[in-house]
Amino acid sequence: MLPSEPVADLRHYLEQGGSRALRVARARSPIELIGDIEASGLRGRGGAGFPTGRKWRTVCRYQTGAVAPPTVVINGAEGEPGSFKDRALMRSNPYVVLEGALIAAHAVGADTVVVAVRRSFATERTRLATAIDELRDDGWLDDVDLQLFAGPEEYLFGEETGLLEVLDGREPLPRIAPPFRRGVEEVVDESVQEAAEQVIDFGTDSTSAAGVELAGPTEETIAPPTLVNNVETIANVTGIVSEGVEWFRAVGTDASPGTVLCTITGAVVVESVGEVAMGTPLLDVIESIAGGPRSGGHIRAVMSGVSNPLILGSQLRTPVSYEAMEQIGAGLGCGAFIALDDSTDFASLAAGVARFLAVESCGQCTPCKQDGLALSESLARLCQSDADEGTLEEIRSRLQTVTDSARCNLAYQYPVVLRSILDEFGDDLAGHVEGRSDPVPSDLVAPIVELEDGRATLEALHRDKQPDWTFEPVWSGESPADRLVDHRGPESE
Repeated sequence: MLPSEPVADLRHYLEQGGSRALRVARARSPIELIGDIEASGLRGRGGAGFPTGRKWRTVCRYQTGAVAPPTVVINGAEGEPGSFKDRALMRSNPYVVLEGALIAAHAVGADTVVVAVRRSFATERTRLATAIDELRDDGWLDDVDLQLFAGPEEYLFGEETGLLEVLDGREPLPRIAPPFRRGVEEVVDESVQEAAEQVIDFGTDSTSAAGVELAGPTEETIAPPTLVNNVETIANVTGIVSEGVEWFRAVGTDASPGTVLCTITGAVVVESVGEVAMGTPLLDVIESIAGGPRSGGHIRAVMSGVSNPLILGSQLRTPVSYEAMEQIGAGLGCGAFIALDDSTDFASLAAGVARFLAVESCGQCTPCKQDGLALSESLARLCQSDADEGTLEEIRSRLQTVTDSARCNLAYQYPVVLRSILDEFGDDLAGHVEGRSDPVPSDLVAPIVELEDGRATLEALHRDKQPDWTFEPVWSGESPADRLVDHRGPESE
């Protein structure tokens, strides 16, 4: 999936067997295709790990009575701190992504495919735009409108419903109802809007952070559904259809088949992206992709983005799979592993995580924004050794309330990450309270803007980003939801 050398152009892709998967797919029925994706066991590589085939079948169920065909959206808005794997894939082989997207369109009956990336992804946008033009000239797109969309830099643009809000012409403010009912095409009808907000439980274990399951067809609706898949997920589809289910399942584990793209950064020899079989021990992944810990270093822990508890140094033999990570109380996420060694001050790390989440919170849910900012401020004071035991108690108290009424996963990321730091590396924080540790600045926790020559460059500008998503010298005191509501029309709920 991730080539050793970039695929230069469409001719090069075709020479390597490109287009075979799409030809096979279009010769088969949508039901057969969806059955194969279900049988493959492919799970979403964007972080949630939702079964891809189940998602496709669910979208098909929502088509009854719709006034328009579905839309397929490819989420390339990679903004998770520590992750660069989607960008690496789009740079090196955009064709495998686009072919997978066209296969998905055939499977769910879509006539439009939108590939969504951030405006700042200049290299990826150029490669995708060129590839789309090549496919159009070669006749791949006669029945499908394939579009490239450039969106904002906010973290929540990568959240599925936030992304669809942007495609609808609004700001990336997540909505409660999942996007399966009402996707990128607006249908102005009160009965449709009401139906879109009704939710049923299909009996899965994949409820969202806000306690929401897939929106079900409890009432007939004319709103067209939308299928959203991550870049890496959809690239896997091409291989499955081309080579077969057994080929895909021959690698990995029974519950986590296939390969996974991992980004390894932090206290390692070489920061890089690589592809490994699911089930490979994390330490082996770090050594094979990044050359292991940097000289003389000892990995105390690994951070899996800002969405999962830390993985301890004693747990580095844990296989990289959904089930194995869950067994140790962690998570695979999007394979963004940040190695932390003896030079890490975990108080500084906690402050950096809290600040990133508090700034990127949209403020629709008041506790997420206000408690998040309070956590960020308390941890920043602690790093400056301007705190006491009461500060630690305040931090733990805020972690109890920051998730109240949360409509998306961001609010839940504070306690997931920060509690693991408090529980496992509390002595680092206590050192600042007791005067044993010197003051330190908060770590920069931010997306990767470039990864080349073995080094990742983080988005340094994020240090200046205000909680209202501006870069003004002084924060306005408003949350993004308050500041932007006049520009986004009626509320989406």
